[in-house]
Amino acid sequence: MTDKKVDSNLEYLKKLFIMPDSPDKFIEFGHQLLEILHHLFQERGGIHSSITLPQLSMIFDQTAIPNNPKLIKDVLIEIKDKIIHHSVKVGSPYYIGHMTSAIPYFMILLEMIIAALNQNQVKIETAKASSFVEREFLAWLHRLIFQRTDRFYERNVQNHRIALGNITSDGTIGNMTALLVAREKAFPPKGGFPGCRIAGFDKALKFYGYKRAVVIVSARGHYSIKKAANLLGIGEENVLSIPVDLCNRIDIDALKETLKDIESREIDERTKVIAIVGIAGTTETGNIDNLDALEQISRDVDAYYHIDACWGGSALLVEEYRTLFKGIERADSVSVDAHKLLYCPMSMGIVLFRSEKDLNYIRHSSQYVIRRNSVDMGRFTVEGSRSFACLKAWAALKIIGRQGYSLLFGHARNSTEYFKQILDNSGDFETFSQPELFILAYRFIPNAAREKLIEWCKISAHSSKEKSKEAKQNIRKINHLINGLNIKLHKALRMDDTTFVSRTILESTQYRPNKIVVLRAVLINPLTSEHILDEILEIQKRIGLQIWQGFEPAYQKILEKLVNEKRIKATREI
Repeated sequence: MTDKKVDSNLEYLKKLFIMPDSPDKFIEFGHQLLEILHHLFQERGGIHSSITLPQLSMIFDQTAIPNNPKLIKDVLIEIKDKIIHHSVKVGSPYYIGHMTSAIPYFMILLEMIIAALNQNQVKIETAKASSFVEREFLAWLHRLIFQRTDRFYERNVQNHRIALGNITSDGTIGNMTALLVAREKAFPPKGGFPGCRIAGFDKALKFYGYKRAVVIVSARGHYSIKKAANLLGIGEENVLSIPVDLCNRIDIDALKETLKDIESREIDERTKVIAIVGIAGTTETGNIDNLDALEQISRDVDAYYHIDACWGGSALLVEEYRTLFKGIERADSVSVDAHKLLYCPMSMGIVLFRSEKDLNYIRHSSQYVIRRNSVDMGRFTVEGSRSFACLKAWAALKIIGRQGYSLLFGHARNSTEYFKQILDNSGDFETFSQPELFILAYRFIPNAAREKLIEWCKISAHSSKEKSKEAKQNIRKINHLINGLNIKLHKALRMDDTTFVSRTILESTQYRPNKIVVLRAVLINPLTSEHILDEILEIQKRIGLQIWQGFEPAYQKILEKLVNEKRIKATREI
């Protein structure tokens, strides 16, 4: 079937803008689009389409920009067949591998409103009511995190002279904004020095007598911290990564040792700690740093204190989780992602500052937009033009409410606990650490191999130096084999395509310094039931045991080699 040709003329094009020539036309296409999306949600089968990546590249291989117009209905059919049909079903209750999950259906309606209004949040002239919505929403989240007084929020909720924070395109921009403020506060204007933003980073270091400036974060820190350091001129090698403990929280003693080393350096090697970054919900494991201790340490070394709470920050909506975040209210800034635990579509970030004056460090103006004394939100933002994405999170808090989020997080907690329980009881899986915010790291390991590892771990901990060394070598060999097994299992699960979990590598397990390949489940989808989790485990176990048949000869060979080595050693001793 060939697409119908359309005569390209201005009158036809005019009908495409704002509204079609009649509401019936708009309803017709809207209904058609919703039918397509509904079919996608109801469709059974794989999470990913069966098409291969090379085949997909051949569908989208046109190199010339389209010349002649097409009918909307023809393009919708093309979108359905080429894009929607081959998109990932991230809303599936069997898709538990990433932080992108199911969203409430009303989000589709909100996206339509956002597109129809087409507000640009940079300036009040292009974003009238929406600017006030942003300020109100920022005040809600600021209060949730920093808990200032009623009077503070009454005075500042719509105070255009200050900004409590920014709505950003994502958490990366949120983290970068916080570190930009941190950099400016570390090297502010003084005497004849105009400040880092004007003079540049090299001159700032020289003026203040430093050789180097660093940002400190744990080994579980999100890669956006290094990206921000790159873009801000700090340099990726000046992001110092601190080891984590067995619960994937920053090792406070290791942090103190690092700071002691920095302090002890000679004058010509002076180092400025620009910022210490705490994590409230690590991306890989969902764990939360000791935020209280990090705040005190930051003050002791005169460093800016930022908390990356892109994953976990929204959990503060539910009072029972507040104790996990003890100390967050004393951070200088906090970043949160709405497209994670607020269940909004991709993508929207939020960065909030305890001091309403901090964003003045990056305040800027222009002659034709965001003028100095205007009320424009864009005066305080790194980004220029921005959509009215805030509407989604603002409406979600009204429609779902704190009580609704309490139920959603309760279901996520129960799912996490249940999945951990059935994995621990299965005999062929091993879970790592205690999950705090709905993420579980685990691996497939046949029971016999796991029992051997437990045996060698005991020998390593309680035997002579020589036997302990031997046991550690055995542990490393088996873990290397099991790592390969889990990589192959993960790939096989992708091919099976009835479920999905992600994969990462952790050094923070009981087998350290061995790096362990783990499967990673994110259990926030309210449609994921215990029955579905039973199915997911059964599929992983079945496929894992099939793959193990190919790995078992190598495992037996390792054991035989170890036995032979013991015999040879015993003979020599005799």
